[in-house]
Amino acid sequence: MSVPTELKYTKDHEWVRIEGDVATIGITHFAQSELGDIVYVDVDTVDDSVEKDEVFGSVEAVKTVSDLFMPLSGEVTTFNEELEDEPEKVNSDPYGDGWMIKISISDASQIDQLLTSEQYSELIGA
Repeated sequence: MSVPTELKYTKDHEWVRIEGDVATIGITHFAQSELGDIVYVDVDTVDDSVEKDEVFGSVEAVKTVSDLFMPLSGEVTTFNEELEDEPEKVNSDPYGDGWMIKISISDASQIDQLLTSEQYSELIGA
């Protein structure tokens, strides 16, 4: 199971790529494999400030709907609009074309609370 070392992770199975004061966020390979075929990604928080651990959207798979939790406080600046027509990119490329949102980080101190790839691998038993 893929757990890229350059990313940070949450216990809720989101991944975070930090680039300066911008974070790109998606769900992990483990999460998409547990959910199954993803048919819809709903994010209605663009231009909103969302606090850490609040819901920023949801993912709908064939069998279930799962909330997406904000790993860091910040303003949602961008939604990956390609997912509107091709939500299956979350399954096929969760760390690449399947990214979900970009945020402007409002509290950089929260980055230290995220999991490393080693800690996340331990969490999922990989």
